[in-house]
Amino acid sequence: MIRNFLVTLLAAFALCSSAWAAVDANQASQAELETVKGIGPGLSGKILEARKAGAFKNWADLVERVPGVGEGNAARFSQAGLTVAGAPFAGMPKTEKVAKADKPVVKGDKAEKAAKPAP
Repeated sequence: MIRNFLVTLLAAFALCSSAWAAVDANQASQAELETVKGIGPGLSGKILEARKAGAFKNWADLVERVPGVGEGNAARFSQAGLTVAGAPFAGMPKTEKVAKADKPVVKGDKAEKAAKPAP
């Protein structure tokens, strides 16, 4: 009786642990990608198509190359078990924003007139 219970318990544990196994975007088949919550046939196809150009280096590479995967989706997919090159999503690298160039002043522009100090 106890033996049957232990066997059942171990079998249930094995099923649960295999259900939470990580799915790597560089190695998974379309069916395996679709086991990740939020990835359907369309997105899995886009991942496979982008992967034809080469393996994803990291999450930023996947986000850049696969339309429909942004930072928010990457975080959700990682929570659901997707990895890239064996790594979970840890946020996008910080990039320095380029400042917009000042608007050129055109002669006769109201802004130019307003900017000139009064005599």
